[in-house]
Amino acid sequence: MTSDDRITLYYAPQTRATGARVLLEELGAPYDLHVLNMKAGEQRQPAYLAINPLGKVPAVRHRGELVTEQVAIFIYLADLFPAAGLTPALDDAKRGPYLRWIAYYGTTFEPALMDKFLQHTPAPPTQSPYSDYDTMLGALEAQLAKGPYILGDRLTAADILWGIALNWTMMFGLVPKTDVFTRYAASITNRPAFQRITALDVEMAAQHAAAAGT
Repeated sequence: MTSDDRITLYYAPQTRATGARVLLEELGAPYDLHVLNMKAGEQRQPAYLAINPLGKVPAVRHRGELVTEQVAIFIYLADLFPAAGLTPALDDAKRGPYLRWIAYYGTTFEPALMDKFLQHTPAPPTQSPYSDYDTMLGALEAQLAKGPYILGDRLTAADILWGIALNWTMMFGLVPKTDVFTRYAASITNRPAFQRITALDVEMAAQHAAAAGT
């Protein structure tokens, strides 16, 4: 294995990058962390803005190329390690639904969530990327109710993405703690990879806070 084969994950604890790190662990992928102290504002410094001008994590560098955007990172990494079984193959009938629900996270769920969090007046359903919040969430809940995973009996990278997202958003009261969402989130957060990375995040976040004097 050459150094280019190793994945570099640009990372900050207790952020969206946590999900990417959990996925790497689930995939058994070789990776290195490039850690940013967000409490000290390192994500807004020129060195990182040259990597991602939006100043966001996660970002991934692999074989000399950069991948940003959480949805793209999840698709890329899962496809990179097909033997882990977390992605349907291109000729698998489940490939389309898998991509649908990963895309739904970025194009539909996240915009609706931020509008709700910021208490924005929603656009009319005909002009909104997510129709309306309740419809958006209802469609997701109906799919997850078929369970145990978003594609039924098969765990995929989409579940790592969604399980962690729902865990966080329920914690902050942005998504209701329904039986379906609670069960589903627990199916991911009870996994050893999530438990391991969460413990490491707590320790790293405390170190960052101390270093930043917060």
